[in-house]
Amino acid sequence: MEIRILRYFLEIAREENMTRAAKTLHISQPTLSKQMKELEQELGKKLFRRGSTSMKLTDEGILLRRRAEDILDMVDKTTAEFKSLDEINGGDVYIGCAESYLIRYLAQVIKEFRNEYPLMQYHLLSGNTENVAERLDRGLLDFAFIVEPPNLSKYNYIEVPGSDKWGVVMRKDSPLAGKKKICVEDLYGLPLICSDQAMKADIPRWCGEKVDNLTLTGTLNLVYNGSVFVREGLGYMLAFDKLCNTGNDSDLCFRPLEPPLETKMYIIWKKYQVFSPIAELLLKAIKKP
Repeated sequence: MEIRILRYFLEIAREENMTRAAKTLHISQPTLSKQMKELEQELGKKLFRRGSTSMKLTDEGILLRRRAEDILDMVDKTTAEFKSLDEINGGDVYIGCAESYLIRYLAQVIKEFRNEYPLMQYHLLSGNTENVAERLDRGLLDFAFIVEPPNLSKYNYIEVPGSDKWGVVMRKDSPLAGKKKICVEDLYGLPLICSDQAMKADIPRWCGEKVDNLTLTGTLNLVYNGSVFVREGLGYMLAFDKLCNTGNDSDLCFRPLEPPLETKMYIIWKKYQVFSPIAELLLKAIKKP
């Protein structure tokens, strides 16, 4: 299975049309069609459902698309790393970030770092800790910023200064908006929106067995999207402070939990990882006190 053929396959998957994909790839449509048939024969599976004007992926095609995207991400990252070996003034760094206001620490480091290495480009992938750690494990990221204690058998880490404060994001016309702090009993019977990760790890740290009295009606991995649901009256969101607009110009507000609940953030990278030159320089900058 050639890298070039995987790129052709992904272009067809994006266009859902052989003719348009061939035009984009600057090859003839019969040649592209022949190569896809050979790919299907090699794998022993049909990858497309062919219609009169469109091509849709089969279940096997969807699986190959996911694998091909990961393979090509790795190929492109490796190519960029080798190009940067002779170009220490620049290069690409790939960073996974869980949602946290503490990410400003990374922004501050990169801002100063780019004064010395202006050709450095950073690529941020946002997601929950599980998402970014998985991509780090597959070699698609150089570092990850996570909001739970790292697995010390797999990763080296740095603890980010500061901590995130938990609270409830709600509409300003909510009955709870009049409270300065929110205790667990205030939330009984209310529809709650929270990340699955937090409901399993963070919230039980706050309220113990009382977590069983809470009603989780929706999960999320991006607070902004959750804030839209809160605004539409779908519930109350348990989240970190400062991740969505709850200021005077917003119809939402944030109230901290009582007793207070805080979460630390960590920068992790794989043990024995070999970095590109620019990524190694950035790590040294991150480690500076």
